[in-house]
Amino acid sequence: MSKTLTIDAPNIYPMRWSALAVLCAAQFMVIMDTSIIGVALPAIQNDLNYAPSGLQWIFNAYVIIFGGVLLLGGKLSDLYGPKNIFMWGFGILTVASLLTGFAWSEMSMNIGRGLQGLGAALIAPSALTLLMTIFSDPKELAKAFGFWGASAAAGGSAGVFLGGLLTQYLSWRWTFFINIPLGLIVMIAGASLLVAGRKQKGAIDYIGAILVTAATMVTVYTLVMVDKNGWTSGATLILFAIALALFIAFVTVQRKSSAPLLPLSIFKVPNLSSGNIVMALMAGAWIPLWFYLNLYLQQSLHYSAFASGLALLPMTFAIMVLMVGVTGKLIAKFGYKLNLILGLLSLTASLVWFSFVPENGDFLTHVLGASLLGAIGMSLAYIPGTMAAMSGAKPEEAGVASGLVNTTYQVGSAIGLAIAVAIAISTTSNLLASGVEQQEALNTGFQTAFRAAAFISGLSVVIAALGIKQFKQ
Repeated sequence: MSKTLTIDAPNIYPMRWSALAVLCAAQFMVIMDTSIIGVALPAIQNDLNYAPSGLQWIFNAYVIIFGGVLLLGGKLSDLYGPKNIFMWGFGILTVASLLTGFAWSEMSMNIGRGLQGLGAALIAPSALTLLMTIFSDPKELAKAFGFWGASAAAGGSAGVFLGGLLTQYLSWRWTFFINIPLGLIVMIAGASLLVAGRKQKGAIDYIGAILVTAATMVTVYTLVMVDKNGWTSGATLILFAIALALFIAFVTVQRKSSAPLLPLSIFKVPNLSSGNIVMALMAGAWIPLWFYLNLYLQQSLHYSAFASGLALLPMTFAIMVLMVGVTGKLIAKFGYKLNLILGLLSLTASLVWFSFVPENGDFLTHVLGASLLGAIGMSLAYIPGTMAAMSGAKPEEAGVASGLVNTTYQVGSAIGLAIAVAIAISTTSNLLASGVEQQEALNTGFQTAFRAAAFISGLSVVIAALGIKQFKQ
């Protein structure tokens, strides 16, 4: 069977499950690159002299470029074929991981992370397009999405475990070097197993890509600098105005372009708009949970990097098991909307629970139950949210739709984290200024970050309930 199978004949490819393994490995690596640095953050902060407010850029440098370039990555996937863009993305990610592993300063680390995000921005939409190409049978697609979601959880699990193991017994640098052999394996396997997919004719909207990336970066940078500038300062208001102007310019260009990066007509697809908003809010709640849970374990409970990684394994293993064995069946029986709402409610409850973590807490009482509740929430919500945002898009718009849902998720995660960090640092700073002991002030900052994330998650419940139309697979 030729490996140039296109989207017109998705179910005749006999190697589709082997190809899915390659795509899941890609998803595994992309998610691992966001999670593996969590337990390594304190070590990186000490070695490279990051300020507390700047530490989030190790995460945001990745997700800003990732989120900002995803639409372009989706368009390139449509124009040049998803397999080609997938392979290019892995090449960039592998080389960038080498650079980041050798980072010698805060700036070199942030640049390396940004380049990793660029590679991931090519991988994510092309991989999702390939998945939707290979599997069109509803039952097979639900099962494939289950493995896809589980590979994300596996990446998160491996990230926190390997991050702790490598940081404590080797060096935080190995949290990046590990990508090199994994990337080479995926590229070798992908070359023979992945189908070429459909190529389309058209131009690339580079102006639109520059505008949306710039708008995203200015927005997140503004939120990151809120702690220094203040919410109502002239600098903050000017930066927000610049970001808004860039977004307006982007929409204007898309309306007038004959080959837009994001055809605005795609928002007429049922559930797409609401689904993408929900995915953005879901990420804006989930990533602060993961980020601050890592810091709470190490800086409040004084866990080592390795112990912190072990503490997060029950949560990530629960996500893997539930996504593979349960979520697909629940979607088939009850439809997307009910599972999505129940999942988001569970995530919100988990964050509320975490918002009361005490300075002298313990794992069994204050971490395990809340983390498992969050795992149930993500297991129920992530796949329905993704499928709701993707289903209904035309085959020729698959790359754009997958790029859009990945974009909203990544941009939502960056903005949600920036908001949580700004609130947490402001809370801690105010308490320290009033004479509160440092450890208590730090832990109270963690609590406010969890509350901010809980509010974001609660908002996603409202949007899902009002905006997602009920339908079954």
